[in-house]
This record gives sequence, structure tokens and C-alpha cells, in this order.
Amino acid sequence: MNVEQVRRAYASVADLYIELFGSRQQVHADDLAFIARHLAGRPGTVLDLGCGPGHITDYLRSQGVDATGIDMVPEFIAHARAVHPGGRYQLGSMEDLDVADHSIAGILAWYSLIHLPPQRLDGVLARFRRAMAPAGALVLGVFDGDEVAAFDHKVVTAYRWPVDELVERLTRAGFTEVERLHRPSDGTHRPHAALAAVATGG
Repeated sequence: MNVEQVRRAYASVADLYIELFGSRQQVHADDLAFIARHLAGRPGTVLDLGCGPGHITDYLRSQGVDATGIDMVPEFIAHARAVHPGGRYQLGSMEDLDVADHSIAGILAWYSLIHLPPQRLDGVLARFRRAMAPAGALVLGVFDGDEVAAFDHKVVTAYRWPVDELVERLTRAGFTEVERLHRPSDGTHRPHAALAAVATGG
């Protein structure tokens, strides 16, 4: 699976995805609070990587965050620009992040790492770390599981991550965990985890 396959898969269901998931009212209140707790109040730019329809980028901006949404699906970026005209949205990929080193105050990757094959995760986290200003914040949303495993996501193949293993990957990349949030399966939704970490070291 490559970036182009993921892009095509989301483009093919963009209208339905926007209808089902494209507003902040469709995000759990605890998740929004978690995101704001770690990214609001930071001086400098925060990137919402894999921003989709742009609703969480818009939420961050409503909290005073200088947020930019980035996504590789043109249909999502077009929707975000139309619905949130005061925001900044651009085409791009987290695997080819075009920002200067040590220039970013924070990164949100909310369910946007889930389609990344495990062997490519360390390289992406290392790029996130290089982009971070000192003590920059990283917030992730992922599917939780007992082991790293692929599953048949409704759009395209995705991966579950045990939180402790993901934290080990973050630590190796130069981040320190500061908070985690778990939500078990409710019979409809898969187990969920959110992680917040800060960039450490030089």
C-alpha cells in the first residue's frame, strides 16, 4: 500500500466521508478537549496533518491556534477551503513534509497515521521531530490493539497499535509522552487511543 492508493481510496468516498465525519459535532467532546489541552496556547504554527474536511483545523483556529490543515486528498482540501474560508488548507503529505526544521509549534495527526505501514512509521516520526520547535507538541489519534496488526478499515487497510509500543516509537524519535486517553470498544466503534507528547532534547 502506498500514498497514492490511500489518496485514491479517500477521494472515491470523499462526499460520504464529509457527510459522516466532516464537522466538529461528530468528534467526541473528550477528544476535542484533549486536542485543545495540548495544542492551544502555543506560539507558532500548528499543522493538522491529514486534516480531511478541515473541521478539526477549524476547531483549533477557534481556540486561537495558528493552525494549517494539510491533506493529500484534493476533494477534502476544496471542501475545507469552501466551508472554512478563514482557514489555511493546502495539499501535501506527512511523508513529504515541506517545512523548515525546528519551525513548527505542534502537530496533530488525528487518525492520519493509521494507514501508514509499520515499517514507515519511524521515518515519519523522525521527520515530525525535525520539524518541531523546542518543546513542540505532538498529538495522535489511533486505533488501539494488543499487537500491531492490519485490519479491513472501511476506506483502505489500516493498522492497530498497542499504545505502549507506539510510545516506544515516539521515545526513539525524540518525544516524551505527557498524556494518554483510552476509549474501549462500545460494540460499534473500535478501541481508540490518543497520545500527547512533547519534543525533547536538541
